[in-house]
Amino acid sequence: MKEASVDRPYLLLTPGPLTTSATVKEAMLRDWCTWDSDYNGLVQSIRERLTALATKRSDEYTTVLMQGSGTFSVEAVIGTVIPRDGRLLVLTNGAYGNRIAQMARIYGIAVSVQDFSETEPVVPERVEQRLSEEPDITHVAVVHCETTTGMLNPIAAIAAAVKDSGRTLIVDAMSSFGGIPLDVADLRIDYLISSANKCIQGVPGFGFVIANRRSLMRCEGQARSLSLDLYDQWATMETGDGKWRFTSPTHVVRAFDQALRELEQEGGIEARCERYKANQELLVNGMQQLGFCALLKKPLQSPFITAFYCPPVASFSFMELYARLKAAGFVIYPGKISAADTFRIGTIGEVYREDIAKLLEIMEELRFW
Repeated sequence: MKEASVDRPYLLLTPGPLTTSATVKEAMLRDWCTWDSDYNGLVQSIRERLTALATKRSDEYTTVLMQGSGTFSVEAVIGTVIPRDGRLLVLTNGAYGNRIAQMARIYGIAVSVQDFSETEPVVPERVEQRLSEEPDITHVAVVHCETTTGMLNPIAAIAAAVKDSGRTLIVDAMSSFGGIPLDVADLRIDYLISSANKCIQGVPGFGFVIANRRSLMRCEGQARSLSLDLYDQWATMETGDGKWRFTSPTHVVRAFDQALRELEQEGGIEARCERYKANQELLVNGMQQLGFCALLKKPLQSPFITAFYCPPVASFSFMELYARLKAAGFVIYPGKISAADTFRIGTIGEVYREDIAKLLEIMEELRFW
């Protein structure tokens, strides 16, 4: 664990942006020209490596980088891949699934919502039944890790239910891709979406979509936005050898290249997943010893972020806890669910067991409630 300093005044225990390595930060010190062949070659390399991380059958898939936060990439998919006569089913159990439904409504896309409890996972059998009852549904969207709670939805079973029914599957894997092993081809996912500043441990500035080539090639002319046209972004990168349609976040791209290198050096997704799991297990066990109760049952919990109930005492104030932890070198997240008072602690990024152990020591010292 590194001590707080001017360069790093606190450790981010959040779902992203998150604490990055010094070498990822240093990678942004060089300026790049967006038209230069060296830079465009770097973009192509990133696209190829992301596709290879997502599947062993990388010839069937392609990666598209998109400026903006991860939400921009989600909206690019929703606004591009669903045809005018299509219908979207959104499976929700938190704020980010609800956001997808909101996007669809704004674009005038026909949308149905199958809502599950914030503290319960998506149930594949109910999805299968819904799809049989509504044959006009063409696309299904689901969040893999719902960071509202830290819920990890059973993506393999959900994917089987969706794809066996012949629908197109969109997976928001914002907080999970790069932090847990999966193969998009094996799962038959058509579009998987994530962001630079999550489990790959880059910095904010762009998201990316790992898309089935055949599915994406059918989307020409369908986009409801100019800047968020996923097909045109892909076509330009393909024909322009890594060129973006509009100004790209060059420094962020360079930092992401370094982050990918560091993921490989750590041992790949499997090794990173084990570190995140160890962080989260230590956190939950330690918090329980301090009297805190996790919101979710262990089988439902992702290794990325954990929601805890606020102590049921009048003297407890999350904002006071937040301020004291920040002064001690740690930043945590407020809760986001409607059914209970909670706060959240992330266990991803450049964070290790010794960091979590130090946090728990400080939490014990800060028993002001």
